[in-house]
Amino acid sequence: MTTEPEHSLEIERTYDVDAGTPLPDWAQLPGVAVVGEAEPRELDAHYLDTYDGALGRARVALRRRSGGPDEGWHIKRVTPEGKAESRWPLDEGDSEHVVVPPAIEAALAEIAAPPFAPLARIRNARTAYALLDASGELVAEFVDDRVTATDVRRGVDRSWREWELELGPAAPTDAAAREVLFDAADVLVRAAGGEVSASGSKLERALGL
Repeated sequence: MTTEPEHSLEIERTYDVDAGTPLPDWAQLPGVAVVGEAEPRELDAHYLDTYDGALGRARVALRRRSGGPDEGWHIKRVTPEGKAESRWPLDEGDSEHVVVPPAIEAALAEIAAPPFAPLARIRNARTAYALLDASGELVAEFVDDRVTATDVRRGVDRSWREWELELGPAAPTDAAAREVLFDAADVLVRAAGGEVSASGSKLERALGL
């Protein structure tokens, strides 16, 4: 495994929707000229933590996810600006018996020490849409997620549908303009019958938090 990860900052908003909620017309979103074709993705993520929940207390998530363009090992940290993510490529391990690679353990050493044990498994039937400006640059990616999750330690299954809108390279760069864009998205979502999510992440929802 490559020991140097890729780093990114996710700035996004999540929405709670019912199974039959119709998709908004994202072409009405400021700056969006074209809504790309639907791109189906099948995602399968295993989340891990120490037995005493050290990562959760630090607001850090560790997962191994297969499927989609960003599959790999991820460490996500909650920051005031958004979710800071570090990503390593997938190892060749058994996805049913996940073992954390040494490079990941080293990256988490200041927060938690192994062993890391299964916490949750989240499967997601995702449909993604690129929201492009008039120059063909990515303003945001919208995803329609139908989620099946298992709280591994409690043996509890949950399922739900949610939407995510994540800003892309062509999105506004200053905080005020970003809020204007998200406010406009909120209006479109509420008109369709959805609401801003009350949950901080899929992992939290999987665990009933």
